Amino acid sequence: MSPPHRFGPEATSRWQQLAEAWGMPQVRRGFLGTVLIAMGSFTPAYLPQSSPFWPLMRWAHLDNIPAKIAGTLMVLGGVSLLVSSWFQLRPWGPGRAEPGVQPGDDRQVEAYRHVRHWAVLLIWGAPFLLAPPIFSHDAYSYAAQGWLVHNGISPYEQGPGVLPGGFADQVAWVWRNTPAPYGPLSLQIQHLLVDLCGYDPYLSALSMRIPALLGVGLIGLLLPRLAAMYHYDPARAAWFGTLNPVLVIDFIGGAHNDSLMMGLVVLALWVTRKVWWGWLPGAVILGVAASIKQPALLAAYALPLVHHPWRRLAIGQTLDVIARAMVSIGLAVGSFAVISIWTGLGFGWLNAVNVPGLVVTVSPFTVVGQGLSLLFGWLGWSSGAVEAIRISRSIGLLVSAIGVAVMAVTTARRRPMAFTAYSYLLIALCAPALHSWYVLWGGLLLPLTRPSTRVLRVGVWATVVLLAYAGINLAFRNGALSLGVAAIALYYWQSRNHDRTGLQRFLRRPPPTKE
Repeated sequence: MSPPHRFGPEATSRWQQLAEAWGMPQVRRGFLGTVLIAMGSFTPAYLPQSSPFWPLMRWAHLDNIPAKIAGTLMVLGGVSLLVSSWFQLRPWGPGRAEPGVQPGDDRQVEAYRHVRHWAVLLIWGAPFLLAPPIFSHDAYSYAAQGWLVHNGISPYEQGPGVLPGGFADQVAWVWRNTPAPYGPLSLQIQHLLVDLCGYDPYLSALSMRIPALLGVGLIGLLLPRLAAMYHYDPARAAWFGTLNPVLVIDFIGGAHNDSLMMGLVVLALWVTRKVWWGWLPGAVILGVAASIKQPALLAAYALPLVHHPWRRLAIGQTLDVIARAMVSIGLAVGSFAVISIWTGLGFGWLNAVNVPGLVVTVSPFTVVGQGLSLLFGWLGWSSGAVEAIRISRSIGLLVSAIGVAVMAVTTARRRPMAFTAYSYLLIALCAPALHSWYVLWGGLLLPLTRPSTRVLRVGVWATVVLLAYAGINLAFRNGALSLGVAAIALYYWQSRNHDRTGLQRFLRRPPPTKE
């Protein structure tokens, strides 16, 4: 008996593919997870104090601690369901059998193998489309910055608090008086969306999902194709990258502009791989991506090496590599500069590069600096306590610069995609501030590096750790720390079970043959 749900060439209609994806219990479970997260975002556990939903909350007597705890519980439970569904949708390994198919049966393996990742992503992301921003209030800052541009004020010179009102009230207090660190095109897009939403603060924040969804669309469309070009299984790439719960929650739910930046980076890599001289237009695309968020520029060095690897350290070939790299970087920086001038905002973001580090995150070097600061304070060394965090962060930046430089003349020579992925990860981990969506810069590209068993295992565990940190942070803010601790224990159990029962088979199955 063949399984009732077919995922492969037989599915010709987009609607049929969507319906067949919905027919999988794992997909419906993940959908329930994102529904719960979206429902939790409408509760006092998430809403900023100026949200238009607060009058309704007060009318329904939900503006209290029990409502916060209930919202926290919904979100943490939803994350657990989404992670569980993600694990069970891995391309290989045991999971819940389809009707008539025994666990481990090759037919079940093929069902998972051919699941349409775009359909699953659409189903899982749908509940977030009209929900308030998830796990972050950055979208409210985007809207307030667009409001500043509309009023002729440069967000590079003033924070949202300079214009008191609905837009500024939505912004987290720590960001109300800080300038914007984002690229100029990102600010102009925010300005456009504010205008299109009729200057409504909440709708403007909600509309920030439009560019984020564009980025997710590019990632979902091109990442599996890129993996196939590098002779790596597209299903694995789609599972690890496109369907990753961090992407679903942060890029779709959180509406971060990192989504559009990475979508354009993936587009540049695809164009480069697709066409022999594609690194030239690819570099221009990276310049556009950098005008959204500046880290995109890093990939410009790797583009020419895709078709013209640096095989030997001979003088002639080395000079050729340097020349191509300079052209690629020049095109990226040049297009970024043209956009900066065209938008009228210039390069004021240089004055705000330290803004992300104003908040305490789990950045490794910041955590080390805080620990040293506490130690020095306890020992009575006040000057050392004051300087510890700054020095530790400076060391982190130095480590990332040295690491990227070393990989540029080693890893990048024959593995430009590995250089790009690992450089992004190194920069994210060594930066003064670390957020889960920063890790997606390099994490999305890991499938293009033909990662080892150890690397993919670390990637899976890192995903769960980032979600666990977000969960414990949410629970702490809402006076429900015990729920956060329980959620971490649950996520750990899910991950251990996945690692024990399915990950080894997933990682050890040989990659597809070259077409």
